[in-house]
Amino acid sequence: MIARVWRGWASTATADDYQRHYESEVAEHLQQVTGFRGARLLRHDDDQEVMFTSITFFTGMDDVRAFAGEDPERAVVEDAARRALTRWDERVTHHEVAVDL
Repeated sequence: MIARVWRGWASTATADDYQRHYESEVAEHLQQVTGFRGARLLRHDDDQEVMFTSITFFTGMDDVRAFAGEDPERAVVEDAARRALTRWDERVTHHEVAVDL
Protein backbone atom coordinates (compact mmCIF):
# COMPACT_ATOMS: atom_id res chain seq x y z
CA MET A 1 0.00 0.00 0.00
CA ILE A 2 1.16 3.52 -0.81
CA ALA A 3 0.62 6.60 1.39
CA ARG A 4 0.51 9.93 -0.46
CA VAL A 5 1.39 12.85 1.84
CA TRP A 6 0.69 16.52 1.11
CA ARG A 7 0.45 19.73 3.17
CA GLY A 8 -1.48 22.95 2.78
CA TRP A 9 -1.90 26.03 4.96
CA ALA A 10 -4.93 28.23 5.50
CA SER A 11 -5.71 31.32 7.52
CA THR A 12 -7.81 30.70 10.60
CA ALA A 13 -10.66 32.48 8.76
CA THR A 14 -10.74 30.01 5.84
CA ALA A 15 -9.51 26.78 7.46
CA ASP A 16 -13.02 25.45 8.04
CA ASP A 17 -13.81 26.12 4.35
CA TYR A 18 -10.89 23.91 3.32
CA GLN A 19 -11.89 21.17 5.75
CA ARG A 20 -15.45 21.15 4.39
CA HIS A 21 -14.06 20.98 0.83
CA TYR A 22 -11.94 17.96 1.78
CA GLU A 23 -14.84 16.22 3.54
CA SER A 24 -17.16 16.67 0.56
CA GLU A 25 -15.58 17.24 -2.86
CA VAL A 26 -12.20 15.58 -2.24
CA ALA A 27 -13.83 12.60 -0.51
CA GLU A 28 -16.32 12.14 -3.36
CA HIS A 29 -13.58 12.30 -6.00
CA LEU A 30 -11.25 9.90 -4.17
CA GLN A 31 -13.97 7.32 -3.65
CA GLN A 32 -14.30 7.04 -7.43
CA VAL A 33 -10.62 6.10 -7.88
CA THR A 34 -9.88 2.40 -8.27
CA GLY A 35 -7.39 1.32 -5.63
CA PHE A 36 -8.25 4.12 -3.18
CA ARG A 37 -7.90 2.67 0.32
CA GLY A 38 -8.73 5.60 2.61
CA ALA A 39 -7.64 9.06 3.68
CA ARG A 40 -6.86 11.10 6.76
CA LEU A 41 -6.80 14.88 7.07
CA LEU A 42 -4.69 16.10 9.98
CA ARG A 43 -5.18 19.62 11.30
CA HIS A 44 -2.69 21.67 13.32
CA ASP A 45 -3.90 25.07 14.53
CA ASP A 46 -1.52 27.71 15.83
CA ASP A 47 -2.12 31.38 16.52
CA GLN A 48 -1.51 32.53 12.95
CA GLU A 49 -2.57 29.77 10.56
CA VAL A 50 -3.76 26.21 10.21
CA MET A 51 -1.62 23.50 8.65
CA PHE A 52 -3.40 20.56 7.04
CA THR A 53 -1.66 17.30 6.27
CA SER A 54 -3.49 15.00 3.88
CA ILE A 55 -2.56 11.34 3.83
CA THR A 56 -4.29 9.28 1.17
CA PHE A 57 -3.81 5.56 0.75
CA PHE A 58 -3.76 3.65 -2.53
CA THR A 59 -3.14 0.01 -3.40
CA GLY A 60 -0.17 0.90 -5.64
CA MET A 61 1.45 3.58 -7.77
CA ASP A 62 -0.72 2.77 -10.80
CA ASP A 63 -3.72 3.75 -8.67
CA VAL A 64 -1.95 6.95 -7.60
CA ARG A 65 -1.43 7.80 -11.28
CA ALA A 66 -5.13 7.21 -11.93
CA PHE A 67 -5.77 9.97 -9.37
CA ALA A 68 -2.85 12.35 -9.99
CA GLY A 69 -1.94 11.80 -13.62
CA GLU A 70 1.36 10.94 -15.29
CA ASP A 71 3.39 13.06 -12.84
CA PRO A 72 2.24 11.43 -9.60
CA GLU A 73 4.36 13.73 -7.43
CA ARG A 74 2.52 16.83 -8.65
CA ALA A 75 0.00 18.04 -6.09
CA VAL A 76 -3.67 17.95 -7.07
CA VAL A 77 -5.13 21.21 -5.71
CA GLU A 78 -8.60 22.04 -6.96
CA ASP A 79 -9.86 25.62 -7.39
CA ALA A 80 -12.00 25.48 -4.23
CA ALA A 81 -8.94 24.45 -2.23
CA ARG A 82 -6.84 27.21 -3.80
CA ARG A 83 -9.42 29.76 -2.67
CA ALA A 84 -9.32 28.52 0.94
CA LEU A 85 -5.57 27.93 1.27
CA THR A 86 -2.86 30.57 1.53
CA ARG A 87 -0.10 28.21 0.34
CA TRP A 88 0.51 24.52 -0.31
CA ASP A 89 3.14 22.00 -1.28
CA GLU A 90 3.43 21.82 -5.07
CA ARG A 91 4.91 18.31 -4.77
CA VAL A 92 3.79 15.36 -2.67
CA THR A 93 5.72 12.45 -1.25
CA HIS A 94 4.86 8.78 -1.54
CA HIS A 95 5.70 6.23 1.09
CA GLU A 96 5.33 2.48 1.13
CA VAL A 97 3.26 1.51 4.15
CA ALA A 98 5.59 -0.78 6.11
CA VAL A 99 3.23 -1.51 9.01
CA ASP A 100 -0.55 -1.15 8.99
CA LEU A 101 -2.06 -1.71 12.44
